[in-house]
Amino acid sequence: MTRTNAMPASPVKYRAILLFGAPGSGKGTQGKMIGCIPGFLHSSTGDIFRSLDKQSEMGQIFLRYSTRGELVPDEFTVKLWKQHMQNLVAAGKFNPATDIVVMDGIPRNVRQAELLSDTIDVVKIICLETSNLDQFVQRLKLRATKENRPDDADEQVIRNRMAVYKRETQPVLDFYPADRVARVEADQTIVRVLGDVVKVLVPLTDR
Repeated sequence: MTRTNAMPASPVKYRAILLFGAPGSGKGTQGKMIGCIPGFLHSSTGDIFRSLDKQSEMGQIFLRYSTRGELVPDEFTVKLWKQHMQNLVAAGKFNPATDIVVMDGIPRNVRQAELLSDTIDVVKIICLETSNLDQFVQRLKLRATKENRPDDADEQVIRNRMAVYKRETQPVLDFYPADRVARVEADQTIVRVLGDVVKVLVPLTDR
């Protein structure tokens, strides 16, 4: 009897919601609250980076860029995120067949979006927008004091991060179909922002 080699099964893409917004727009706050809803997992790239051992090679690479308000190299960022998600799947903390990952901080530019195209299926993009960037600067400086985050303490670094966001992250929106983008006013109270975000999520859970 002749044995035929079976084709390997295609990897299951993670269904994903992308959270976009300038530094201080509240992505982390909204992401954490969404992550408390069954079926959603909040994945913060910033938290993943900050959990790195600062004495390790990967930790040193992160510090080298973050202290200057610059983006960490794309390949490094995407590789680290994929490893993190694989660990969550292996630990039973994320089920690709039923859950949706809420991605906060990645992809930050078109190159990262391209590198992730074989891994995620973007079902929605929630863009937190503001007309008052100075308010976001003050939020970050306050957060730096409360959470001991040196990358948020220097106003020059903060404004550089905002410039990097405008230059490199906003074009990512054009990488995906326009009908997947939902824009939410971030100048509202946290609860009102959450209310608008939940309105975006409801149709996804219905499906």
